Amino acid sequence: MRWALILFLVAAVFAIPEASPCLAHGKPSADISRGPDVLDTGDGSLDPGDAGMSDTGQSSAMSDISATDMSDVAAAGGVSGVGVAVLDLQTDQAVSEQGDKPFYSASLSKLILAVDALQQQLSDEDQDLIRRALSASDDNAMDVLWTRFDGVDAIGRVAAAAGLTGTHAPDDPSQWGEVVITANDMVRLYQYILGSPARDAVVAALSSAPTTAADGFDQAFGLLGVTGVYAKQGWMYYLPSDVYLHSAGVLDGRYAVAVLTTNPTGSWTTARESINAVTSAVLAKLGVNG
Repeated sequence: MRWALILFLVAAVFAIPEASPCLAHGKPSADISRGPDVLDTGDGSLDPGDAGMSDTGQSSAMSDISATDMSDVAAAGGVSGVGVAVLDLQTDQAVSEQGDKPFYSASLSKLILAVDALQQQLSDEDQDLIRRALSASDDNAMDVLWTRFDGVDAIGRVAAAAGLTGTHAPDDPSQWGEVVITANDMVRLYQYILGSPARDAVVAALSSAPTTAADGFDQAFGLLGVTGVYAKQGWMYYLPSDVYLHSAGVLDGRYAVAVLTTNPTGSWTTARESINAVTSAVLAKLGVNG
């Protein structure tokens, strides 16, 4: 009987397809759309802005992107749940599809926490932990930062300061991968970062992101590796079969782009193909051959 139980457990482990070492959970599905930790000052949608011209007269590549175009972009993800948003940082013009759809953050919460921490007095060790968390997406570094810099409340502080209406701390305070975010909030977060004291440290760390993350995961998907882009990546396997892959960054210093996906197949390969297809589609609309 004991050997039968052992064989069953071994079979169960190997039955989980392409399982990742990063933040795998066995919790049942939960409602993650309870809203922000702070007073909501808006409806959570992105204001499309005025015209498609910047103050310098430079036209925006977003001027000709329609709602149908964005629907087509999201559809490129196939069976994946997709939230995608683009914000022109010069004109404030924005487009999105399922931009307010809530997702667990996976490692994108590292970016939010870093913004809060970088506005405090930091030791050399703290700065190194932040660099490692952002560039190589180091989970061990994030574990230390989450505790040291009051991660749960930090999420609310950044949400309030940046006007993020769909972002809130995890229900389980120990699970920073379960911070809830939206694509609309992620592009607005970048807009906030680029005008904050955290700017230089964040941009430098993200710009030096290696192809292989600290846990050995290949983070060269979505926006990472596209010329002129720095980005934060996120990945998480959530039992029984949800694969989260996220990519959020800035293109050419002008366009903040967020592509958030969750794939129900349990396959990292399928999930990677999905987010790459969505990212390529949105970049094509911006006139970029990614």
